[in-house]
Amino acid sequence: MTVAAVAVGVVVLDGDDGDDAAPPTPSAPTVSPTVETTPLSDYDTTVVALQRASFCDAIDDETLAVALGLDDGATPAVSQADAYVDGDRAEVGGVTDVVHEFGCRWRTDDAVARGWVFAPPVTSREARALRRAAVAEEGCEVAGRAPDFGLRSVALLCEAPRGTETSFRGLFGDAWLTCSVTVSGTDTPEAELLDRTGRWCVGVAQAAAVAG
Repeated sequence: MTVAAVAVGVVVLDGDDGDDAAPPTPSAPTVSPTVETTPLSDYDTTVVALQRASFCDAIDDETLAVALGLDDGATPAVSQADAYVDGDRAEVGGVTDVVHEFGCRWRTDDAVARGWVFAPPVTSREARALRRAAVAEEGCEVAGRAPDFGLRSVALLCEAPRGTETSFRGLFGDAWLTCSVTVSGTDTPEAELLDRTGRWCVGVAQAAAVAG
């Protein structure tokens, strides 16, 4: 499977914010919104090596709570409806196909937090092509003055059915990682969207990092 072929599947996944069956809405108590998380600007992504494998169970609950904007309940464990691995057949946007990535998603009424890494290795040249394709996505614009997220990275602000999707994408060794937060409404300042998503992306990268 080439990266080009994988990219086609991921474009479909990126647009999946409500066409498929909605996973259960988290409802248990959460951490305080004042919990400390690490901003992306304070995390050196150039020295992080990632595994191209399932990482969802290792995501920090407090980081997830901040990404989702939860302030009165506990973050939910990943359910089968929320997580997928390389080779799974999944219905995405009304189309059932085999995915070639590892990823997961959590959803509330007001936010969606997602993270996924390609299963096949990605070269620097392929990463540049993936970056160009991401920038060209309809309804998206490159965020200004965003922190780096690995190599060949890009931060995007995209129109979503329920509001705005903010994402970071970049190359870590031979692993292409994407993470995003979608929030309802369109009145959240860009700086706040980038900070919230950046903190989430640090948690995703830490979960997917090679141990040791």
